[in-house]
Amino acid sequence: MASVSVTGVQAMAGAEPVLSATRAELESLQLERLQATLRHAYANNTNYRRKFDAAGVRPEDLRSLDDLARFPFTGKADLREAYPFGFFCVPMERVARIHASSGTTGKPTVVGYTQNDLKGWSALVARSIRAAGGRAGMKVHIAYGYGLFTGGLGAHYGAEAAECTVIPMSGGQTERQVQLILDFAPEIIMVTPSYMLAILDEFRRQGVDPRSTNLKVGLFGAEPWGEGMRAEIENAFRIDACDIYGLSEVMGPGVAQEFAATKDGPTIWEDHFLPEIVDPGSGERIADGEEGELVFTSLTKEAMPVIRYRTRDLTRLLPGSVTTMRRMAKISGRADDMLIIRGVNVFPSQIEEMILRCAGLAPHYEIEITRPNRLDEIRIVVEARAELGSAAHAAEAALLAARLKDLIGISAQIHIAACGSLPRSAGKAVHVRDRR
Repeated sequence: MASVSVTGVQAMAGAEPVLSATRAELESLQLERLQATLRHAYANNTNYRRKFDAAGVRPEDLRSLDDLARFPFTGKADLREAYPFGFFCVPMERVARIHASSGTTGKPTVVGYTQNDLKGWSALVARSIRAAGGRAGMKVHIAYGYGLFTGGLGAHYGAEAAECTVIPMSGGQTERQVQLILDFAPEIIMVTPSYMLAILDEFRRQGVDPRSTNLKVGLFGAEPWGEGMRAEIENAFRIDACDIYGLSEVMGPGVAQEFAATKDGPTIWEDHFLPEIVDPGSGERIADGEEGELVFTSLTKEAMPVIRYRTRDLTRLLPGSVTTMRRMAKISGRADDMLIIRGVNVFPSQIEEMILRCAGLAPHYEIEITRPNRLDEIRIVVEARAELGSAAHAAEAALLAARLKDLIGISAQIHIAACGSLPRSAGKAVHVRDRR
């Protein structure tokens, strides 16, 4: 795998001087932009004005970055309550585009963008592509879904801003995905990691070596994924697999990006987004380096700035490595995805890591939780790899069960399924079925 060179990183900093700013210079820019954002939100949105007034704060009360802790949080419930446009801060005639979440658990959260917002978003995705090793003239195969979901169009216009050639494949049609990757020879792919595994399965079904493609870089996001998944993808395709982070309420993809030169967690583009880590229960701030819930305040958005938005993603803030901008550790789970199994806190991502440590098991699985006889029971169905004979299924099931018990503290029934038997997702994979 040919990671982006130090020279490439230096070239990025030369094109964007903010990437080589000192911490003091960056924080000065953040304070200036944060004060402007608070004034804009308070003056132009009744929901923000009501929330600020209820908390007894006004924009002029923010004199330092630490003062942000005095301001109220914004959550998904606030956005849904104000559905559809209640958190917009500009007149509708200035809104150039609207995106929305899937809304699978209620009303969708709606996000608006001005023309300046769209230009800024595209520039940040372009920055992210360059950080992952992408360069002008490369072809980008985009297999994120297009439409109201921010992934497809966010990646599309960012790749164009990076002066790449865009292949707007979208999700689904897995057989055709493989055909176009072979025929069009893209160097970059942008897709969810779980769907990349489905594409990998299709390569193998067709008897085509995934390493025979022209792919060099993958930007994978929209769902949590760990080092086991990275190793699976990198070894199969011989590419650099980098984490791109974002969420629609904050902007979309491109809020943070992992550098291929280090692969040590996504660098948060702190010139546009101010991160905090808080205790998921109390909401109190937690020091950098300790795990908690990630909170974002946008610094440059016009149509819909977000003030202390609670992402529900659990992670840690780490010092910058390539730039002075801080990094975030890989998402360990979501505060609202945590499963409590007989008193033990469990995240699906932990189970996935245990599966990936078993050489005979594939990263395709379903978790079912039931409560017969008033006690929680967990059943995990996981696919065997094609080369694993049926005689070895029991041994792999026992190995996984032992690791779950020893390392996480839960007892689980393990069922090994045939290779290719579980459904595949063209977007974010759904692994948990809680039937309690």
